[in-house]
Amino acid sequence: MTRSILVWHRDDLRTVDNAALAAAAADGEPAPLFVFDPRYYGDRSLACDARLRFLHECLDDLDRQYRDRGSTLALRQGDPREVLRSLLDAGVVDEIYCNRSTTARYGREVGETIRSWDAVRTFSDDGIRRTDERHRDGTVAVDTREGRGDGGENAVPWQDHCEAYFEREPAERPEGLPDNPVDSTTSVEAVEERYDVAPEKTDVPRGGTMAGNERLSAFCDRISDYPRVVSPPAAAAERSSRLSPYLAFGALSVRQVYRAVEAAPDCRGKSMYRSRLFWNRHYTQKLADWPGWADRAVNPVMRGLFRDEHDLELVAAWKEGRTGFPMVDAAMQALVETGYLNFRMRAMVASVFHYVLREWWRRGADFMYRQLIDADPAINYTQWQSQCNLTGVHPVRIYDPAKQVREYDPDGEFVREYVPELAPLPDEHLAKPEKAPLAVQAEAGVRIGEDYPRPVVDFERRAAETRAQYADLADRAEEALSDARVRRRGSFSNRRREEGGADEGDSDEATGGEQSSLDDF
Repeated sequence: MTRSILVWHRDDLRTVDNAALAAAAADGEPAPLFVFDPRYYGDRSLACDARLRFLHECLDDLDRQYRDRGSTLALRQGDPREVLRSLLDAGVVDEIYCNRSTTARYGREVGETIRSWDAVRTFSDDGIRRTDERHRDGTVAVDTREGRGDGGENAVPWQDHCEAYFEREPAERPEGLPDNPVDSTTSVEAVEERYDVAPEKTDVPRGGTMAGNERLSAFCDRISDYPRVVSPPAAAAERSSRLSPYLAFGALSVRQVYRAVEAAPDCRGKSMYRSRLFWNRHYTQKLADWPGWADRAVNPVMRGLFRDEHDLELVAAWKEGRTGFPMVDAAMQALVETGYLNFRMRAMVASVFHYVLREWWRRGADFMYRQLIDADPAINYTQWQSQCNLTGVHPVRIYDPAKQVREYDPDGEFVREYVPELAPLPDEHLAKPEKAPLAVQAEAGVRIGEDYPRPVVDFERRAAETRAQYADLADRAEEALSDARVRRRGSFSNRRREEGGADEGDSDEATGGEQSSLDDF
């Protein structure tokens, strides 16, 4: 008797390069399903309406892909554990196939519960090493970087494991599929109406595999421009790949993008972007090794840093883009208005929030996660901790907002778009408008302190205080890293620590230098 196999979609919203779907088609009759979980909707959710709309567009496109092959995407609503259990208990489906997802908090709890069921089979064709050998705090009990997740002696290094994933042929998409035995009990339209999904962000790309492939093709045509456009925020918004939302929702797989980029003509942009795809897997491996990245500092010495120095007014100024630092304010306005920031600007606003405003990192990280269209816990939270050096291995890199204006927005294109009250000022005063002579302010019709705020804190003094505080913690933080569990929690390379190297995750956009090579990972 042919088995009915439910294919549970989460962050793999595609039919191409989908291991669970391919296996279900080989083993029985696939019954694709997506479950709208109420926990991801409403004011308490960490998902903005624009990201939910992008998700819904991905689901519409995924349903189109299934209809082209004779099936449909079933839609249900509720706690996925209850929905999937009811389908198994009622005999609607015999088994459940799903791809492993690397996430944290509630999403991981749901996924791990369902993975434990006897009728569930999971697939890990994504370049990530996973193991069930863990300590009570969730840290892996084996070294995934230097060896297999099972601790085997004949292991290959992680970089070879990841490269093998990229080079392996993608899972084939089934050409024809049977009718879906699982009925839909809701629709995208009904969910949007129920939760009043009404996006206000602008310039948000359309979701779905079709839109993602179009964007990928266009980017490959101009990939030689990538080194010039990746760091300036205005250029990045217009001419970088902007593929991250499609990767976050799995409308495209990382391997699909890698293979398309590999087919492009050789150039520095191609090698840089290829490295960024390894970087994506590198940080996803970090969250797989320890889901606590989203909640608490990797290095125990750094836990709770600045938590008790909470200043509601400073946090509000940061969120609303009125800190008096034009590049920070432009970046925060862009984030809230569009749901996008390039990596350099994300690093800068995180640096200012933690080091200069001296605020607890989680408040800033959660706010950014909610605003981003491409929000990925494996990227957002690991990067916040790295930028704030909550690992104890990264340098205290305090981004100077004025320097960022001079180097990456010298003509004021980005600042003037998102802080229009400064638009009349001459270029040379956009980095530090509070220093503009009164005569210049009068001629431009811009009064600093009235039309635009003065800096909410003394940047140099705050930066110096933070550097001194981190220096005081340095020895204890280094001592904590002698604990193998802490090293595994951070997914740090033992070899690089022994050689005195920095953590392998440092990137060119953070350092201003060359892109990390594959060997650095």
